[in-house]
Amino acid sequence: MKNHVDEAYLTLCQHILEEGHAKGDRTGTGTWSTFGYQMRFDLQKGFPLLTTKRTAFRLIATELLWFLKGDTNVRTLIAQNNHIWDEWAFEKWVTSEEYTGPDMTDFGRRAVTDEDFAPVYEEQMRIFQERIVEDAAFAEKYGDLGPVYGKQWRSWPSADGGTIDQIKQVITSIKENPNSRRHIVSAWNPAEVDDMALPPCHTLFQFYVADGKLSCQLYQRSADVFLGVPFNIASYALLTHLIAKECGLEVGEFIHTLGDAHIYKNHLAQVEEQMSREHRELPTLVLNEEKSSIFDYEMEDLKIEGYNPHPSIKAPIAV
Repeated sequence: MKNHVDEAYLTLCQHILEEGHAKGDRTGTGTWSTFGYQMRFDLQKGFPLLTTKRTAFRLIATELLWFLKGDTNVRTLIAQNNHIWDEWAFEKWVTSEEYTGPDMTDFGRRAVTDEDFAPVYEEQMRIFQERIVEDAAFAEKYGDLGPVYGKQWRSWPSADGGTIDQIKQVITSIKENPNSRRHIVSAWNPAEVDDMALPPCHTLFQFYVADGKLSCQLYQRSADVFLGVPFNIASYALLTHLIAKECGLEVGEFIHTLGDAHIYKNHLAQVEEQMSREHRELPTLVLNEEKSSIFDYEMEDLKIEGYNPHPSIKAPIAV
């Protein structure tokens, strides 16, 4: 069975493998990379969770809700057993003067390539995670990632010393002036990029209203195609559903525009495995009908039904 989501995503993977350039990168891992690519997903045809490998909706949803609350501290995520941002906060701790444990230099690659180092890294990460949850002062010092997505979305600093809530603004704009071409939210703040643990990869998104449907286009400057892009597709599809519901609209399309779209060289075998798998039917998103504001949702208000993917495929994250 074909579905348009897996088909579009795997076509992107094939494009990078056939047309990509070998490039170095910030992490030292190396990539196959292309520049400029676009995918379109009709949200009326099912929720875009890949079926050729299991994609963890719980992690996607808890991260999005974290953004929407304006939170920038990993303590909230770790308490929910969501560890997708841990490595950046962990690095802040192990490179500090306060850290006295085993050497964690280049911990990401060493944990993957050195069998003796892997359990050492895992133990130090466990210690870090426990302290983040149990020690508020430690979490404040080492768990905060700087002015990342949540800060820019909900409290972008304005010239007069105040802040701008871009999410509230864009919802009001969609409701009051649906034909506007200014339904835009930006996470890329040049004045604060250097203070972020990781500058935003998904940098800007725009909404579009036509025929009673809300569509969203994301510009993503840097796209880790194997690990990151499946999350990004589902996250912005979920955001589109939530805002459409609040604005009394149906969902339209999610358009995903990529800048540097790359496959890390240590993900090539995993990509080949995924490309060999057959597509399955897309699942359905079910929202709690009693919730009306995007800011009121909790994880239990978001359900995925009919999801029967192939097993997940593990791969190391490049930090």
